[in-house]
Amino acid sequence: MPAVPSSSHQSVRLPWLPFVALTVFSISQLSAGLQLDLDDAASIKAATSQVAYDMMKYYDGNLTGRIPGNLPDPYYWWQCGAMFGSLLDYYFYTGDGQYNDLVTQGMLHQVGPNNDYMTPNQTKTTGNDDQGFWAMSALSAAEQRFPNPPEDKPQWLALAQAVFNTQALRWDTQFCGGGLRWQVFTFNTGYDYKNTISNGVFFNIAARLAKYTGNQTYADWADKVWDWTNDVGFIQGYHFFDGAHTTLNCNDTNRVQWTYNAGVYMLGAANMYNFTGGSAKWSERLDNIFNQTSMFYTANPPNVMQEQACEPYGTCNTDNFSFKAYLARWMAASTKVAPYMYDGVMEKIRASAAAAALQCSGGASGTLCGIKWSDGAKYDGTTGVGQQMSALEVMQSLLISRVAAPVTQDTGGISKGDPSAGSAGTFDPSLPQDTIERKDRVGAGILTTLVLVSGIGSTWWMIA
Repeated sequence: MPAVPSSSHQSVRLPWLPFVALTVFSISQLSAGLQLDLDDAASIKAATSQVAYDMMKYYDGNLTGRIPGNLPDPYYWWQCGAMFGSLLDYYFYTGDGQYNDLVTQGMLHQVGPNNDYMTPNQTKTTGNDDQGFWAMSALSAAEQRFPNPPEDKPQWLALAQAVFNTQALRWDTQFCGGGLRWQVFTFNTGYDYKNTISNGVFFNIAARLAKYTGNQTYADWADKVWDWTNDVGFIQGYHFFDGAHTTLNCNDTNRVQWTYNAGVYMLGAANMYNFTGGSAKWSERLDNIFNQTSMFYTANPPNVMQEQACEPYGTCNTDNFSFKAYLARWMAASTKVAPYMYDGVMEKIRASAAAAALQCSGGASGTLCGIKWSDGAKYDGTTGVGQQMSALEVMQSLLISRVAAPVTQDTGGISKGDPSAGSAGTFDPSLPQDTIERKDRVGAGILTTLVLVSGIGSTWWMIA
């Protein structure tokens, strides 16, 4: 990704965004964060409108000379796909479609030559998790009946199926008995690492495709991924650890825990619970995942979400700032396919949303969101896409009971699928570097970074 001056973050303005959104808050209210009534839909929509507006000031893919579907530095490619997922949710929850054209433009621009989100406009690394985040957004578009792309363009469901097909081909039994590697190509840093998020994203996609299509093959893959993740030791007592190296046959499990690992498996398990008609196996797994997420909430104030591996120590990086967005997103979505979870989930969402709104009290506008929600109205001084996305997802999740359950192809789905979509069958991730075409050496991911952290049990951990 070409370097973009950081000052451009603040200079980007989207002229079609509603100025009126700023008028719903008085000066005194701004100084203490956004005004948010947890039980009033109009208040929630006004607050999320402001948070989304502030988030989109970072996006420049709609400007002349920029690339649709990219965020400027320091953001990686995957995070733009994740951000579009938040905007899909925003439209689904609020009915405000002002960003819809932008989302469609960006998501279609990044599909790549094989319509599988292996896109040649990235030049550093291609991670299975990165590709998968775009697929999960496409799958959300299908589940939420987001307007279809033009008929001559790839369709949302087919895009998710294409990514599934490419990733199923990469399942690697040579090391660790199975699993997806973190990176796709042998020449990428991190190719020797198998991590929970890459396999969790694949599990999530498989489970949701099973429910959407009714195809047992997807469900079989979801079972396979879960069993491998558990057997290799990445799941222990329903704690989800980061990953391990193939060079040590995955015997060096990195025990750091991130919110999004628990979340991605939670929604997958909820969809498998639904697909199997409420089976005891999947209800037990779902309940245990949810119960173990208690580690990601503060005791004082109670039930406020926290990225416990970095937030208390001030060591979160650009990617970590967005992780709470995905736990909030997937927890809320789980209640639509496993409704019995609603009360427990919403207890966490409500407390976290109230705290996040208070933390959205920074910047010149007095509405920019920090990440340390447990500090309440004491703004933590951080700003960025991840902070805005996390606040947006947890606040708009308050509206989950007001929207319909995700559709399937038999219950009103309008997105066209293609079970053979994508480049599956044409790419072998084990090929040596010199046999891979230049056009395939693309994508974006997160370079392996070792960061010293005190107070979390392990001395070194991998940023995933």
